[in-house]
Amino acid sequence: MNSLLYPNTPYPNTLFPRTPILNGNDVAATREALLTYFLTTFNRYEQLFETLVNEQAYQQKPIALRHPLIFYFGHTATFFVNKLLLAGLLKERINPKFEAMFSVGVDEMSWDDLNDAHYDWPTSVELKHYRDQVRETVEALIKTAPLTLPIDWQHPWWVIIMAIEHERIHLETSSVLIRQQKLTLVQPHAAWPTCNRSGAAPNNSLVTIPAGEVRLNKEYSAAEYGWDNEYGLHEAHIAEFQASRYLVSNGEFLDFVTAGGYSNDAYWNTEGAQWKNFALATHPTFWLRKNDTWHLRLMTEEVAMPWDWPAEVNYHEAKAFCNWKAQHTGLTVRLPSEDEWYRLYDFAGVTAVPDKQVAAANIHLDYAASACPVNDFSHGDLYDVTGNVWQWTETPIYPLSGFAVHPLYDDFTTPTFDGRHNLLKGGSWISCGNEALYSARYAFRRHFFQHAGFRYVVADALASVPASHYETDKLISEYAEFHYGDSYFGVENFTKALADIAISASAGKPARKALDLGCASGRATFELARHFEHVTGIDFSVRLIESGVQMAEKGELNYTLVDEGQLITYKTRTLVGLGLDNLKGSVAFLQGDACNLKPSLSEYDLILAANLIDRLYSPQKFLSSIHERINIGGILLIASPYTWLEEHTKREEWVGGFKHNAENFTTLDGLKEQLGKHFRLMAAPVDVPFVIRETKRKFQHSLSEVTLWERIV
Repeated sequence: MNSLLYPNTPYPNTLFPRTPILNGNDVAATREALLTYFLTTFNRYEQLFETLVNEQAYQQKPIALRHPLIFYFGHTATFFVNKLLLAGLLKERINPKFEAMFSVGVDEMSWDDLNDAHYDWPTSVELKHYRDQVRETVEALIKTAPLTLPIDWQHPWWVIIMAIEHERIHLETSSVLIRQQKLTLVQPHAAWPTCNRSGAAPNNSLVTIPAGEVRLNKEYSAAEYGWDNEYGLHEAHIAEFQASRYLVSNGEFLDFVTAGGYSNDAYWNTEGAQWKNFALATHPTFWLRKNDTWHLRLMTEEVAMPWDWPAEVNYHEAKAFCNWKAQHTGLTVRLPSEDEWYRLYDFAGVTAVPDKQVAAANIHLDYAASACPVNDFSHGDLYDVTGNVWQWTETPIYPLSGFAVHPLYDDFTTPTFDGRHNLLKGGSWISCGNEALYSARYAFRRHFFQHAGFRYVVADALASVPASHYETDKLISEYAEFHYGDSYFGVENFTKALADIAISASAGKPARKALDLGCASGRATFELARHFEHVTGIDFSVRLIESGVQMAEKGELNYTLVDEGQLITYKTRTLVGLGLDNLKGSVAFLQGDACNLKPSLSEYDLILAANLIDRLYSPQKFLSSIHERINIGGILLIASPYTWLEEHTKREEWVGGFKHNAENFTTLDGLKEQLGKHFRLMAAPVDVPFVIRETKRKFQHSLSEVTLWERIV
C-alpha cells in the first residue's frame, strides 16, 4: 500500500483506540485506557447518528426486518446499564422503561418483538439525554470503582469492556442500516469522509496457497477481550489451494450481472433462489441504475460506480457468482472456508492492527468511511486479506471444542448455532476493537447485508462444514428432558402439574391471556394454552427459549442425555406425542428480564412464575411490581424450592430464608409481606415435587412450594 494514496491518514494520536490490554499490572494506566476507550467509543457512536437529518430518520424503519434507528441509538446505552446491574457494578437503574424497551430485538430471531404497535418510541432528544446520563454513570464507575488486575472472563469489570465492544459492533451494524435508510433522510458528515479514489477494475488472478496447519486456541488469560465463540481449541490441516489475488470488484461482478446471473436459478441454491425471488433482486442491493449508468449507494451519498471497489453482496449472491464462474471456467470455484481464510492470513504474513500506527489495511476507521480500490492494500501476493469489506465464507458458525457461554451474556453466539449464520472474516473499513482481531468470529444470516464482499478460491469441494453441537449442551438437554421427557420415580411432570393447578384455579375466570414467566424450555407455555386463548413464554436465557421455539416451529425437539461418562442416549420429543400439537398457534416465546419487563407485557389473567424468584437478581423489585401486569381478579402462581444463593441473588435481596428480629423469616413470610398490598393468598401452600435427571443413575429430587395469589387491588 502506498501511503501517498491517502494523504489524510490520521496521525497516531488521533487513531480510534484499539481494544485495550487487560492483563497488565498498572491499575492507573489500565483505568485511564478503559476510560478513553469508553468515551471515544460512546462519542463516536453518537457521531454516527449525526448523519440523520431529522426525527423522521430516527423513527422510520430503514428495512422491514429491523427496528427504526431510534432503537439502535438507545440499545447500546441500555446494554451498559443492564449488564452492569447483573455484574453488581450498578445498584439502580437509570430509566427502567428504556432499559426494557431497548434491551432486545436486534436480529431476526423468533423471540424478537418487531411489532411497532408494542412500542412508544421516545424522541432522539429524550434518548440523547438518557445517553448523557449513562455516559456520566459509566465514566464515574471507571474512575472510582475498585479495580484489580488482570481483568479476565470472571472479573466484574469484564462487562465494562463487553459493553464497549458491543457498542463497537453496533457502530458497524448501525452504519449498514443508515446505508439502507432513504437518501433524503441522511446527510454527509465531516467525520465520515468517503474514499475519493477509483479507476478501472484490475484483472483478478489466482495465487497458490501452500498446504499448512490451522490452530485456534485462545486462552481465557489472553491479553485482549474476546467473545465466547473465540475460546476453545480447533486444529485442522489445509491442503494446497488457490485464492483470488483481489476481492471480487464491482467490475468483476458486473460480468455475472450482465450474463444474466440473477435470472438463472441454476446458479443459486434453494435458499438463495428463494431470497432472490422474494427480494426481486436483479443486481446487488447497493447498486443503482440511473440513466443507463450504474451508481453506488454509500452510507450517506450516491456516487458514480467505482468499478475497482469490492462488490458488496450477501452470501447468496457471492455463492451464485462462484457457481457461475465455476461453470464458465471449468474450475472448482467456491467461497473459502473459515480455515482457508486463516491460511490466507498466515501465508500473507498479516499482523495485528498496531496500537500507535495506521493499519496496513482499510480497517479500524484509519482511512475512509467506505470501501476503497481492491488493489490499494497489498498483503504480500494477496490484497485485502483484512479490511476494506468483510469476506463471506462457506462455514456456518459453530462452537470450538470447550465452548462455554459467559454467564452474563448467554445469547451472544448461541442463537447463531443454527446452521443458518455463516462466518465472515477479515473485517471492514469500520471494523474496530475486537472485530479487527485475528481471533474474531462473527456470523450473520446469509441474506443479511453488512459491509461485506468476498474472494473466491479454487479448491476441492468441502467434504462437510463443521456442525454446531449446541443441541448436546448438557444444561439444555436436562431442561428439555425435565419439560418434555419421561417421568421418574412416579413423580408427575412438574411443568404440566403447575399448569394444571393454574388452570384449575382459573376456572370461571377470564382466560384470554397468560404469561409463563421464566418459561425455560416452554412446556408450561403449551400446557397453559389448553385453557388460555394466548400464552407468552418469557425467559432471560435465549438458550432455553430455543427449545420452546423449536417445538412451536417444528413440533419436535431433539437432544441427547448423558447415561454415563461419554455414553449418551438420543431423544426426540414431539408435541403430537404430548397431545399439544393443536396449540402451536396459541403460544409465543420472547426473551425478557422478569425484573424489568416491557410495558406492553400487561393485562394478563394469569402469570406463572415457576422456580424463578430465587434466581432473580432483584426478586423484591419483581414482587413489588408484578401486580401491574395482572388484571384485577387475575392469578399469580409462584412456585419455588427457595434455594437462595448469593451467586444468583445478593443477600440483601433475598425474600426470606434468614433470621429477622431473632426469629425465622421464611420466604412465604416475605411473599405475604411483599404481595399483601395487592393480592390475597387463595389457599394454603402446597408442595409439588420435581425430579431432574442428570445421568442414567443420578437425579435431583426437590420440592417446590406453590402459592396462588389473586389480585384484589
